[in-house]
Amino acid sequence: MSGSGSNPKASLSPNTFMNNNNTTITPSDAIRPRRRLVRNYSLLCLDECMDEANQEYQDILTQLKPRIDNVKIFKQRDECIDFLTDAEENIKFFLVLENTMAQHIVPFMNDIPQLHSVYIFSNIKFQHEEWTKNWRKIKSVHTNIDDLCKVLRLGVKRYNQDSIAMSFITANEMVATVNLDQLEPTFMYTEIFKEILLDMEHDKQAIKDFTNYCRHHDCGSAKNIDQFEEEYDSQSAIWWYTYPSFIYSMLNYALRSMEGDTIINMGFFIHDLHQQIQQLHHQQINSYYGKPFIIYRGQGLSKTNFEKLLKTKRGLMSFNNFLSTSTEQDIALELAYSASEDVDMIGILFIMSIDPCIKSAPFASIREISYFNQEEEILFSMHTVFRVDAIKQMDNINQLYQVELQLTSDDDQQLRLLTDRIREEVGGDNEWERLGNLLLKIGQFNKAEELYNVLLEQTLNVSEKQHYYNQLGYVKGSQGDYENAIRYLEQGLDIQQKTLPSQHPHEKALNILEKTLPSNHPYLATSYNNIGSMYDNKGEYLKALAFYEKAHEIQQKTLLPNHPDLATSYNNIGMVYHKMGEYSKALSSHEKAFEIQQKTLPSNHPDFAESHNNIGSVYEDMGEYIKAISFYEKAIEIYQKAFPSNHPDLATSYNNIGLVYDKMGEYSKALPFHERALDILEKTLPSNHPHLATSYNNMGLVYCKMGEYSKALSFHEKAFEIQQKTLPSNHPDLAGSYNNIGLVYDNMEEYSKALSSYESALEIYQKTLLSNHPSLATSYNNIGVVYHKMGEYSKALSSHEKALEIRQKTLPSNHPDFSQSYNNIAVLYYSMKDYSKALSYFERALDIKQRTLPPTHPSIKNVKNNIENAKEKIIKNIL
Repeated sequence: MSGSGSNPKASLSPNTFMNNNNTTITPSDAIRPRRRLVRNYSLLCLDECMDEANQEYQDILTQLKPRIDNVKIFKQRDECIDFLTDAEENIKFFLVLENTMAQHIVPFMNDIPQLHSVYIFSNIKFQHEEWTKNWRKIKSVHTNIDDLCKVLRLGVKRYNQDSIAMSFITANEMVATVNLDQLEPTFMYTEIFKEILLDMEHDKQAIKDFTNYCRHHDCGSAKNIDQFEEEYDSQSAIWWYTYPSFIYSMLNYALRSMEGDTIINMGFFIHDLHQQIQQLHHQQINSYYGKPFIIYRGQGLSKTNFEKLLKTKRGLMSFNNFLSTSTEQDIALELAYSASEDVDMIGILFIMSIDPCIKSAPFASIREISYFNQEEEILFSMHTVFRVDAIKQMDNINQLYQVELQLTSDDDQQLRLLTDRIREEVGGDNEWERLGNLLLKIGQFNKAEELYNVLLEQTLNVSEKQHYYNQLGYVKGSQGDYENAIRYLEQGLDIQQKTLPSQHPHEKALNILEKTLPSNHPYLATSYNNIGSMYDNKGEYLKALAFYEKAHEIQQKTLLPNHPDLATSYNNIGMVYHKMGEYSKALSSHEKAFEIQQKTLPSNHPDFAESHNNIGSVYEDMGEYIKAISFYEKAIEIYQKAFPSNHPDLATSYNNIGLVYDKMGEYSKALPFHERALDILEKTLPSNHPHLATSYNNMGLVYCKMGEYSKALSFHEKAFEIQQKTLPSNHPDLAGSYNNIGLVYDNMEEYSKALSSYESALEIYQKTLLSNHPSLATSYNNIGVVYHKMGEYSKALSSHEKALEIRQKTLPSNHPDFSQSYNNIAVLYYSMKDYSKALSYFERALDIKQRTLPPTHPSIKNVKNNIENAKEKIIKNIL
């Protein structure tokens, strides 16, 4: 006898029944935390015989250390592989392999994205040359140390050249400067970081703070860090930038990855480097006699970036780091040719036309003060913007191109409008406030918290204190610390109420918040929304709804009908209704928000992505999975354009899609989405953040459905451990975890443990949710399944009927949960030998499954088999 069903936030029993649980949306698999290395690249050597007494070891270090600061030695293959796979994927590694080790690690190379290039040192070259043809990551095989080191230095130089962060803005995007979130995030954020850091004053303590930061994160050799601390001054910035040590690698990495804490710690250096370039520019300007000149840069572009470049003709591109160029075309062309030999890259020769009269982009010849004082290098300050004039092919295989750029002028109207919009988007009355806003915008909440706490201690201005309390409330909420979030927001609200003028027309705002007619002061609407959000996160939905509605009432009276804040208010109310199980009200609220946004925002604004996610989530819980996926995919498309690649909102969208595929029975599709989400959240959130708990639950659900129960139980227990530490004891998410754990025990046939977990979930739901909430139906259903398996049919039938009754009151008639209820009741009647009733319920279950699931879903086949079995039993009884 077989039977199954499907339900949102549910897990499919591989045996007879469909069990259900109620987890929330977010991330995945408990792998080791990523090793954080604050640098662009690192060199690894793997040789079981290598030690400090080994002459070959000493020869390699002697030749590489002057050019490559980060060298790490391994003697064991597994230790080396663990180090590689634990590192973040945006750090790349160059690996030197000794002959005998090569054959043991080559099979793993393609599975390690952090591994950029492999160089083999072998006494017998011809044995391994075939590998360079079959394995693209193997760059060369050498029998001579000098040759190996020379090629390796060139490889590192090319990687540094190719990995500089850049942004592309098409001509169409330049015209549409209404909203910056259509633009690449690195363009926006590096410009603001530059302006803020150049405005700030830095003292000698900044150098000590930076070197301590470098030691803590193992950014370079102790010798180089000590030397920097002792010898650095503002007039040596260019020398240190060109010196082959940790400085260049750190800065390149930080600006490419938008590592806010690293950029801030290097703020003094960025400031000094810019100032030194600017000083040289003033000294050298007369030598150009006001005449434009040509410089060159050779590098590789990924095929993705090259596609962006092709679309950018007559638009703008910015180099979001300090930019090295050369007056010698041959040197640049050699680098472009070298890059074109990599099938994954496009070689680019940039030909740059420079007007020396343009003051907004300082540049200077640094030959006299560079570490490499024989090179004809022109260094530009950070975030130099060019207009793309022409793109021409230079070969016959589409691997090498010439790109003509023109330095943007001071009076470029489009660029000036764009810069003004960038400043407006971040806002703030001073550089510290702007910096805090920027850190929040790019999701760097821990650094923002440190900043706001310092500012709170320093200020005596009550208005500023109120602002910092509100910002800290937002930060703590984003970190999952809802108790402290509410505390901060209430402190901010208290200041707002006390500082309104005594004769203010809305003086009643000083009264207790629960009174029926709150003030129409817009600041109070913001605070009501913030506090509502915190109660929402705590699972106190009625309180949250009350605060959201107070905010909405103020906004309806004080704002225009299409104001974006009204859309936010509708979304907040919709999310609470969704969590309360009132899906039609939730959908109505989200659609009102969406309607306002369509009238007022560009199609790629992040608020649109939020609305797509919200509507998709409601459709998901209404069982309309295809619609849900469509909305989630639109959200991801917008987030990818608007935010850095590790922004937590992207993780939410990945999880959402994973959950829908999970419910559709496509577990192999679901798992990668959950893993991608977890990877983001592990990089951006504290280890006890509730979103990580939800991720563990999501992974557990998929593994449970795949029959890997020990893995599933491990994930659910990790989630439960986090939730016990961070959530109130009656939070609905804890009930979801009880259901998840019960489900695994159920599948492992440990029914008493399963029943205990399910009853704990039911107890929480009964205390916190409305009597007809779908999650109560989930709990009754799960309890019914266990009673059935324990042979207590009357208790099982009672539980299933309670679940069905709730669903009939709250869900659409074709919702997948009905197929679950019908199927489980049918299986129960079959066990009780009432085959006619069993057949009737099986047929109802099949009708809904065929309307809501893919035709290949295994549960459809199971129900059809059950129908045939029931018919056979009925015929036998008649005969």
